[in-house]
Amino acid sequence: MKARILGIAGLLVGDARAARVVPPSGITAWLTVLTAAAMAFLAVFALALSLATGRLAERWSGPLAQSATVRISAPADQMAAQVQVVLGILSVTPGAGPARALSEDEMRGLLAPWFGPGLPIETLPIPRLVEITEIGEDFDAEGLRLRLAAEVPAATLDDHLRWRQPLVDAAGRIRSLGLLSLGLIAGALAAMVTLAAQAALYANKQVIEVLRLVGARDVTIARAFVRRFTLRATAGAAGGTVAGMVAVALLPPVSGAGGFLTGLGFQGLHWLWPLAIPPLTAIVAFWATRAAALRSLREVQ
Repeated sequence: MKARILGIAGLLVGDARAARVVPPSGITAWLTVLTAAAMAFLAVFALALSLATGRLAERWSGPLAQSATVRISAPADQMAAQVQVVLGILSVTPGAGPARALSEDEMRGLLAPWFGPGLPIETLPIPRLVEITEIGEDFDAEGLRLRLAAEVPAATLDDHLRWRQPLVDAAGRIRSLGLLSLGLIAGALAAMVTLAAQAALYANKQVIEVLRLVGARDVTIARAFVRRFTLRATAGAAGGTVAGMVAVALLPPVSGAGGFLTGLGFQGLHWLWPLAIPPLTAIVAFWATRAAALRSLREVQ
């Protein structure tokens, strides 16, 4: 534990002699900071997309999976009787919860986004909809379809599975791609930090030789690189994370119509997830720089 504390203290404070090896500014410094900021910015959006599609999949596989609709297409003079027959069948169907026929005002509201308000529902041959608000585990959709076909041929059961399942699968794949993107971002950051550290090491080959002559160990020199590049990457990631969170906050909120391209930001405690990006960036930069520094110092003789 004592050695670990001393190591952390050494990383934060550093060694004055070895720190001179690492250029405080220049192309490698700006490259590290800007790369970390850009990767953190992209990571925020990848994380937001993964969490949003996860919520979307839960919404599609949750309440919508527990409901169904019966569509009745019958002549106007037979519609009321057909609706009552369907309601009677649903009332004795195992697993089918409360069912009700949508009113004309509700039907008008459903069609308003496409045909505008004030649609004369009563004069149009529009099917009536019966909504089943709850579905139990013992609900037999296929059995209900067969009974409706026998007793009410004009009725059709829609349990939303035909269009809901592909959307759930797509949301799950998008979430997986978002997580894969986070891994690729971490890998790209590690590669860029490694290249920057190696460039700085080879550019200061003569200074390293002088430090060795005065007794500096390779571990001490490597620690200076690890410290400087880790702090640079962390600072850049912090700035990129803040910029990404601000950009996500400016995205359109959740639409009342349930549009897919709305509500793609963070919600509730999910806003805490991006705060983990700078510490994770520090970990990636630490190990990438350490490995690159020790390997390069063995080659610089």
